[in-house]
Amino acid sequence: VQDYHLALLPKLIKKASPKTLVAHFWHIPWVNSEAFRICPAKKEILEGLLSNNLLAFHIRHHCRNFLDTVELELEARVDHERTSVVYQGHETLVRAFPISIDFDDLSNKVDSKEIKSKAAYFKKEFSLTESNCRFIAFSLDRIDYTKGIPERLRAIGRFFEKYPEYKEKIIFIQVGALSRIHIKRYKELNDEIDNIVEEINWKYSSDNWTPVFFRRRTFDFKEKLALYRLANICIVSPLHDGMNLVAKEYIASKNDLNGTLILSQFTGAARELNNALSINPYDPDDFADKIKEAVEMSDAERISRMKRLRRVVRINNIYKWADKFISELEKLH
Repeated sequence: VQDYHLALLPKLIKKASPKTLVAHFWHIPWVNSEAFRICPAKKEILEGLLSNNLLAFHIRHHCRNFLDTVELELEARVDHERTSVVYQGHETLVRAFPISIDFDDLSNKVDSKEIKSKAAYFKKEFSLTESNCRFIAFSLDRIDYTKGIPERLRAIGRFFEKYPEYKEKIIFIQVGALSRIHIKRYKELNDEIDNIVEEINWKYSSDNWTPVFFRRRTFDFKEKLALYRLANICIVSPLHDGMNLVAKEYIASKNDLNGTLILSQFTGAARELNNALSINPYDPDDFADKIKEAVEMSDAERISRMKRLRRVVRINNIYKWADKFISELEKLH
């Protein structure tokens, strides 16, 4: 079973077929127990998840949050050493399996003629030339309040305010699809992003240079690879994220080792990718300083960091994730 949309499904499966082994991967963070307490359907959700034989999260921290939540909300036996829960006579193992990508496939595709051609097209679309853009910083997100897009844009604005010498030397490209625009909070977020982009471009742009490009649309996988290929810097700065595979995709795409990842400490990926530049997205001054560090980083350090990041993602790929998950389930057979 995949993700939070199907939280109730394991209980329905077990009711229909009690002997069926059921495993569930939860792709988003599990919040702390105090935050979860306000959920009106908390008992139904927990009982659905505890009908699984195996329940998996991205990182151990989310496992601990889940176990703490169960202890607070249900009369269940929680074993922190075994990381399992026995509820109404049924045991659920709770495990951390950080999800990943197909490193080799992505790494091979990014050097294809088609991707190179798309990258050349984007250079024209964003008017990227050596005279107006020595560095390209890039972010890819669904337009969602958890992704920290306003905070990221404010940090970009703070960067140009603190370091005006980088005007006409770096361009920031933010792309992503609209999400749930019919919901008031999302509409307000979209308007907020528009206002910040307009303010930055009004304050810092010149006749031949625009600091921020914002494109609201769905980019297909090949277009994403082309943008990864172009970007010297990838900024991944959500306020809260289960893993974030954009960070891993960017790393896999940098066969030339010419790239720097700026990564929020609040992503699951931050536990693995400790050679990225770590930021707190709520701290615009430090965020701006990390962008400067990425721009000024020596070739030797950039290459060394990217080599180590690529080694981690290559080894811990999607096949290793699947193998661990299925092997753990097979032990219960």
